[in-house]
Order: sequence, then C-alpha cells, then structure tokens
Amino acid sequence: MFRGISLFKKRGFFQKKDNISRRLLLSPLLLIPLFLVIISGFLIKSIQDDFLVSNYLSHIFTGFIGYFLAFFISYIPLERVRKYLIPFYLSTLISLFLIYFFGISVSGAQRWLNLGIFSFQPSEVAKLSTVLTLALVLDKKIILTIRDLVLPLLVVVIPWLLIFFQPDLGTSLVLIVLTSVMLYWSQMPIEWILILAFCIVTSILYLTLPTLLIFWIPVMGYLAYRSSKKKIIFSALAISFHLLVAKLTPILWQYGLKEYQKDRLVLFLDPNRDPLGGGYHLIQSQIAIGSGGLFGSGLFQGKLTNLQFIPEQHTDFIFSALGEELGFVGCIIVLFLFFFLIKKLINTAIIARTNFESLIVIGIASTFLFQIIINLFMTIGLGPVTGIPLPFMSYGRTSLVTNFISIGFVLSILKRSRSLRG
Repeated sequence: MFRGISLFKKRGFFQKKDNISRRLLLSPLLLIPLFLVIISGFLIKSIQDDFLVSNYLSHIFTGFIGYFLAFFISYIPLERVRKYLIPFYLSTLISLFLIYFFGISVSGAQRWLNLGIFSFQPSEVAKLSTVLTLALVLDKKIILTIRDLVLPLLVVVIPWLLIFFQPDLGTSLVLIVLTSVMLYWSQMPIEWILILAFCIVTSILYLTLPTLLIFWIPVMGYLAYRSSKKKIIFSALAISFHLLVAKLTPILWQYGLKEYQKDRLVLFLDPNRDPLGGGYHLIQSQIAIGSGGLFGSGLFQGKLTNLQFIPEQHTDFIFSALGEELGFVGCIIVLFLFFFLIKKLINTAIIARTNFESLIVIGIASTFLFQIIINLFMTIGLGPVTGIPLPFMSYGRTSLVTNFISIGFVLSILKRSRSLRG
C-alpha cells in the first residue's frame, strides 16, 4: 500500500448522477486555474498595452479551451488510457529529439517545434508524459533493490538529457523533483531518495567549495549504509555514484549550459555585479514588486509594467506585474489560491482508488508546487532565473493546455474516488 492512499473497487465509465458533473464543473480544481488565467490575462494586457501585439486574449481564450478540455477528460477513466501511455511517452521523446534538427531557437534556447499552424514546446508535454509513464512503471514495481530502480530512472533520464541540452535547465530540474516525490510516494526508502536528490548539492559543492566533498560524500555513503541489507556494497555504490556526479559536473557546466545560463546561476546572489546584463531581470523585478506596496498601483497603472522595463514579463516574470499593480494583498490572494489548489491535489492523491492514480496526482501536484516556488523565488531575487513559468499565469499556450489536461486527469481520478461517489 502506498503512502497516504486507500484502495477502492473499480467503478464504471460514465456517472449517471448529473450532480456529480455539476460539482466537477464548479470544482475548485477547475475554477482556481481559470481564475488565475483571467487575472494573468489582464496583467498581460497591461504589459503589452498595444492591442495589436497583446497576447492577453489568446491567453484567456486558451484558458477557457483548457477548462472545457479538462472537464471532458474527467469522463475518461485512467485505466482506459494505460495502454496509450507508452506510445505517448515515446512520441514525446521523438518530438524532443526532433528539436535538435528542426527546432525554433528563441533567446539562445532551441525548445519549440513549428507545425505550420502553430508551434509547441515538447518539454512542457514531457513533464506530463514522464509523470504518467513513471506512475505506470512504479505501479508494477516495488523498489527493494538497486536493480528495481533501473527502469524508473531510465524513464526519467532519457527526457532529462534531451531537455537539459536544449538547453532548458528549469524543466530538467522539474523532472528531478517530480521523480523524487513520486519515488517517495511509492514507498522507496527516504535515504535512497536523498542520495539521488542530493546530486544537486554535490554538483554545487564541486563548483563552489570542492574541499567540502571530503566530508559530504561519506555522508551519502552513511545514508546508503543505514538503509540497505547489503550495507557495504550499497554504501560503496552511493559513494561511487556521487564521485561520478562530481566528475561529470564540470563537463555539464562547460558543455551543457550556455553562458547566459551560467551568469543567471551566479548573479542571483549579487545581481548588482552586472545590473545592465545578467542581473537586469532580477533588479527590475524586485523594484516592480517593491513599488506595489500594500495595495498596488492599480490594474493597468504599473509604470514599470506599462513601460516594459522587465523583459519577458508576460511569461516568466508575470508575478512582478502582479506585485506592482495589485500589491501585497493581490500577491497574498494569488498565493492562497495556489495553496488551496495544491492542497486539493494532495487530498485527491490520498483518496485515489489505486496506486497508479495516486502516483499520477502526486506527480502533477509536485510539478505545480515546484514551479510555483521556483518562479516566485526567481521574481523576488531569492533564486536564479531558470525560465520556469508560473502555472496558469505565465503566457505560453503549450504550458497552459498541458496544465489543464493534467487537471483533467486529476478530476477523472477524483470523480471515481470514494469521496465524490459516496
């Protein structure tokens, strides 16, 4: 039995009770994202004051499409789509691979495929396909040995490599986090998860304070020693793994990241070192949020927002427009909506009927939560600029539609859970 989940009996395809459909249509899981879309739509209009170039109508229209798409998907039992998950995953890998040959390059990153009528970002779809496929694998496998980890990690490593070298550091971090959370949810020992997740710490130490690795890597060996029956062998494997990570770190830093990404990772500690270059986004974002005060300057009245002082504000830095125009109160309201949304997702994961469904919901919840935290940290200067969008608020049609599809899967699971049927 998985953490926090009860198993229930399988139910039918369509519900007969009309009140369940109405409850789903008015569910906070659908209304909160739609409300966030509408708020951000007005903020985008304020950022792009010229009607001819404004994306606010596109954002709101895509949001309503996503809203009804999620409602339609809620009628599809997840068990019915299991056989399509592997083809979906493989098609996502193919689209990620095609980017290297036919991708559209924007701001130094090659992340979009042009399909003629529209372009889309495969890495956004890869988040969902990875969650679904990883849930499929973990549902059939109890992780008791290192060998049991091979297939789940393989599912994640392949899209991770394709995304990391686009380069797309933000999405690659999202994949690491959702994998760690889903492994924890599937009863994998917490020490094993820490050994995997702390690879990031090992890389950071190698680049900043390499002498500390003398003490840090044995700690990883100790975590492995206390969590396995084959203590010596597993401890040696954990130490060797982190030594390999340390050796690969300079290679990934040199060849995996662009110069602007390296600057972003370093300059967030002191953006004033390059106020007109790599630190410009962070400085202007902090000024905009700070100038909003308690109640903000008013919708469409933000000076920095109207004059477009912050590059890419309608995408990665939409929260700075919120802070300037709606102030601290507006930010708190939005954060409360996000908190309530994540809480509902976690509750749904707990009451899901099967391990497979529970893993899907917790994977989606961890994806949203990590993106929210990193985007907020980025806009207030507590984290580097990684290009991670704010769910349902940052402009991006692929991201928005994928997020609503994810909500649709959650609604499907919620609809067949005991709480809504009982």
